[in-house]
Amino acid sequence: MSLVVVGTVAFDAIETPFGKTDKILGGAGTFIGLAAGKLNVETKIVSVVGGDFPKEYLDLLNRNGVETSGIRVIPEGKTFFWAGRYHNDMNTRDTLATELNVLADFDPVLPDSYKDCTFLMLGNLTPQIQKSVIDQLPVKPKLIVMDTMNYWMNTAWDDLLEVIGMVDVLTINDEEARQLSGEYSLMKAARKIIGMGPEFLVIKKGEHGALLFNKESVFFAPALPLEEVFDPTGAGDTFAGGFIGYLAKTGDISFENMKRAIIFGSAMASFTVEKFGTEGLQAMQNGDLSDRIRLFSDLVQFDIDLD
Repeated sequence: MSLVVVGTVAFDAIETPFGKTDKILGGAGTFIGLAAGKLNVETKIVSVVGGDFPKEYLDLLNRNGVETSGIRVIPEGKTFFWAGRYHNDMNTRDTLATELNVLADFDPVLPDSYKDCTFLMLGNLTPQIQKSVIDQLPVKPKLIVMDTMNYWMNTAWDDLLEVIGMVDVLTINDEEARQLSGEYSLMKAARKIIGMGPEFLVIKKGEHGALLFNKESVFFAPALPLEEVFDPTGAGDTFAGGFIGYLAKTGDISFENMKRAIIFGSAMASFTVEKFGTEGLQAMQNGDLSDRIRLFSDLVQFDIDLD
């Protein structure tokens, strides 16, 4: 089943307590696409880059199962660039530079070969762009997953609510869930957000795991404890890619299967944080993901006698 990912393909420059990089491959669409591609899902990406974007990065995406014919290259433009510095706790960061460049005028046009997708992942872009992508599809996909952030809650509230009402799954972090709902309790926040339209809600809590909600049920999955965390950039997008990638691979969008997809997303994200940028995903070998899944299983399973 085919998956279309709409999101940024970009340059990042990252500084953490463990080192720093020059410009490297980044962007939400990149991490989502690579994660889904690692699950052998037919993945197609829609984005925009400038003439400064190396062909070797496009080749890297292609080698990892991501079709790039939907990435528009503007020869005279420059690629979106973000630079950031993480604090010692690795949970907070300072943005050092944000250069929208070609992203400022991004108006995605889906190739005809993308319009029959079964699954659609809308990365963190303006709600207007997210809606325009949905409007281009002649038939609603089996599942639409959407990511967003607090910036759009502050600047595009009405448009954001309209798009939230058009999707099946919303993925946000705990701070964003509280802002979107006006509730501190995540249980109350989830109930209110699901009332806005999506059937499912995923609340990401970084190193503390993730929560999955629908109207009747809730599921919690921890994050895998790691000895080394070098760079959390892209971890949430990798999680989203593993999540929707697993659903697309299995074709099952039930709550029970979404629980398994949460585990796959968390396991995939654990590779990203162990290295800078996309290096962790690129380095994955056959069997690595299965080993991580087994670690998750050992982490959460236990026997208890209540008598």
